[in-house]
Amino acid sequence: MNFTISPKVFENYPDLAIGVITATNIDNSGEFPEVAQKLRNEEKNVRNSIDLDTFKEHPNLASLQEVHRAFGSNPNKFPPSAQALVKRILKGGELPSINPLVDVYNVISLRYIVCAGAEDIDACEGDVQLAYADGSETFKLIGGEEEEPPDEGELVYKDDVGVICRKLNWREGDRTRTTENTKNAIVVIEGFPPFSRADLDKALSEVSEMLKQYCKCETKVEVLTKEKVECELR
Repeated sequence: MNFTISPKVFENYPDLAIGVITATNIDNSGEFPEVAQKLRNEEKNVRNSIDLDTFKEHPNLASLQEVHRAFGSNPNKFPPSAQALVKRILKGGELPSINPLVDVYNVISLRYIVCAGAEDIDACEGDVQLAYADGSETFKLIGGEEEEPPDEGELVYKDDVGVICRKLNWREGDRTRTTENTKNAIVVIEGFPPFSRADLDKALSEVSEMLKQYCKCETKVEVLTKEKVECELR
């Protein structure tokens, strides 16, 4: 099984770097107060450094909004995941503890104001790719009952069966979501400029170390760019 980024994506975003962590033999069933505290700390940092009235002007978020508009999505209606997290925090909310894997990448998403997500590799069929949808793919939101297929030209993560995450990291699908029973997963961090390669490398290292600590798993870290558009997941 491979993870591939369509060359067309790099035609439109030549400086994009996608960080990929393959985590294997995961124990995703534990509860860790220290991870929850890391979330609280990052939420506090967001509140202290970003204002609700101007949060969309944060360089990383402003860039993500333009990325979404470029493939025809309205980021106000369908906000990138990092934007949605920041808004929730600034409006007084807290992120719930879901499972160690999700909590870890949420910590990093808030720390760096960057989109991150994960999929259960064992629930994926065939190769996984980041590509533009043709509009015929299947997709169900987490907990959803009805199909909500992507628009043609929408930037999505998909496998041989259908879309697994819509509008980059806007909404994850039900079929490949990570749960307490997940044993093998792919974690993706989206490095759209001005999020630097140095910060991407730091974020990947921090996620990898926390996953080893809290999920007792093995990790493999790679970065995909226009010079390297594919990596092996298993």
